[in-house]
Amino acid sequence: MTAHSVLVVDDEPDIRQVVSDILQDEGYHVTAAADAAQARTRYHKDAPDLVLLDIWMPDTDGIALLREWREDRAGRNTPVIMISGHGTVETAVEAIRIGAYDFLEKPLSTAKLLITVERALETVALQTENLTLKTRLLPASGFIGHSETLEDLRHLINRIAVTDQAVMIRGEAGCGKGVAARSLHQASGSASGPFVEVNLGALPAASIALELFGAEHDGVVTPGQLEQASGGTLVLDEVGDLDMDTQTKLLSALEARRFFRLGGTTPLEPAFRIVATSNQDLEQKLSDRLLREDLFYRLSAVTVQIPPLRAHREDIPDLINHYVQLITDSQHLPFRRFSTSSVNYLRNRPWPGNVRELTNFIHRILLTTTSEIIEAEETRDVMGQSATPLDAVEEKNAWRDFGQPLRSAREHFERDYLEFHLLQTRGNISELARRAELERTHLYRKLKGLGINPKDEKYRQ
Repeated sequence: MTAHSVLVVDDEPDIRQVVSDILQDEGYHVTAAADAAQARTRYHKDAPDLVLLDIWMPDTDGIALLREWREDRAGRNTPVIMISGHGTVETAVEAIRIGAYDFLEKPLSTAKLLITVERALETVALQTENLTLKTRLLPASGFIGHSETLEDLRHLINRIAVTDQAVMIRGEAGCGKGVAARSLHQASGSASGPFVEVNLGALPAASIALELFGAEHDGVVTPGQLEQASGGTLVLDEVGDLDMDTQTKLLSALEARRFFRLGGTTPLEPAFRIVATSNQDLEQKLSDRLLREDLFYRLSAVTVQIPPLRAHREDIPDLINHYVQLITDSQHLPFRRFSTSSVNYLRNRPWPGNVRELTNFIHRILLTTTSEIIEAEETRDVMGQSATPLDAVEEKNAWRDFGQPLRSAREHFERDYLEFHLLQTRGNISELARRAELERTHLYRKLKGLGINPKDEKYRQ
């Protein structure tokens, strides 16, 4: 098994040496840096599995460096353990808030150091495993159901898969656009190649080009998603969120079948199938000149429309059975089943969030109830708790306390409003900006000012 690599950053030579020796004795591959400048170079060049980062350094403090890495989309989600001889509770809290895994005080306890490093690496390994299961195993089952609507969709995807045409997959949020993209990839001749998904709606606009094309700077190469998709399929989720400059770059890359990393001079020619998805009104974006017409037609050489769940309600019993089995198996829950009356009740629900909403509801009821057979009355009770996220917001909305200052009331309302729509959009910043009618840069500043992290997993459930 390959040894994990650890970067030790501390301006005190004795500390660097002692910590390095301890970790090397435990079988870790260790590199060291004396200041932030060296740390940046080692971080990007060596791509360590974990970083031990001192807070007080002569050029840039560790908190600022951690924030820089966490805000850099090209940076990895490498676990960072902060170390300090003059730490305070406020400093530790700030470090954890920004994204540090843990905070250790000097003088370092060898036992605590080793167990913290071990647990941080185990946490990352589990997160990677869970992400693999979520993004690869679940969608691999394809569309669940036997309706004529889904059969037609399966046949269409299989016909398209044998070509190398760009595909535009459209449909409402939660209806299965990602499943369609995965099915298309698995039915194609590139099924053994990479399947790369880029959630454009969750990226800050300034980072999208970097994410797609990668970068070269001072000899440090950061591969982009176009490069990583070579030999497979690249999925651009919510393609309508691309800014005009990136649209131009992408169109040029698709037409020339080559591109340059940002700041690079070497042309790259990866071959991949491109799939775009959207739940937006792209025709309106064309009319508003927010989407290039030539790019739109190149990406939509073939269009696949995914039907909403209400258009194939007869598949709801199959979906219920499938996800009950999947959830109980994966979370080691006792087997349960929905009664016929309960299934009929669910078949007649509107499901504006489509299959995603149904899946989340099944998960919720399996976790919050105990009866072996889930009857309609119990289903209605739980549905009443979860059908309208606004109810949960209103229960805690302190802004209705008119005794507080106007500024506090406004902040409470804005926080509840934005959290409600983050839950509704599953953390999609672009869709949130559209609903709130705010420019994305202004929206990011407001979220930060209110202490809301749009990347929090609770918004993506």
